Amino acid sequence: MVVIGLVGRIGAGKSTVARMFADRGATVIDADRLAHEVLDDPAVVREVVDRFGAGVLDADGRLRRGELAGLVFGPGETGENGLRALEGIVHPRVRRRVENWLAEIREREVAGNRGELVVLDVPLLMQAGWDGLCDRLVIVDCEDSVRRQRLASRGWSEAQATARDRAWERGYVRPEAAAKINSVDASGDPAYTRAQVDRICDEWLGD
Repeated sequence: MVVIGLVGRIGAGKSTVARMFADRGATVIDADRLAHEVLDDPAVVREVVDRFGAGVLDADGRLRRGELAGLVFGPGETGENGLRALEGIVHPRVRRRVENWLAEIREREVAGNRGELVVLDVPLLMQAGWDGLCDRLVIVDCEDSVRRQRLASRGWSEAQATARDRAWERGYVRPEAAAKINSVDASGDPAYTRAQVDRICDEWLGD
């Protein structure tokens, strides 16, 4: 099994690159989707309400994710402390799910199945220390003007985009272990991006 961690700012194209790896047969573990599942857990809801107040709940008692995001990606120390608190609630549970998934894949390989390529699509992979789960890293690069246009097309305000960038910059240091890293440019032509992904798959899996 080869575990690839995708690294890149929001809007850089990580999800697109992950789908391209999936097209090559990779198992993609989407931490955002797992986090959404975790946030539906009643025990997690209670912890979040204890920290952020009942205002984060809707009339049905479910978390209002937009309201919660506004709190943790808000300006200054209040937002930063809120984000750390939310990560402290959610990240350990998501990581356990990821580790269990990886263990299941390893068991399949021990049983005689061919080696698998696994892609971890984790929004703040380096900042959360998840790179230790990875054999390789793929940094998804994108011109900043293109990335901002993508976020605007999704309805993101400039303030929202800046808040996500601020969370990204906190604690991120670009890794330099060349033997472990490839970069993929996802700024433009999808065919160009796909060719880069294919080259990585060929190199790391020998397909």
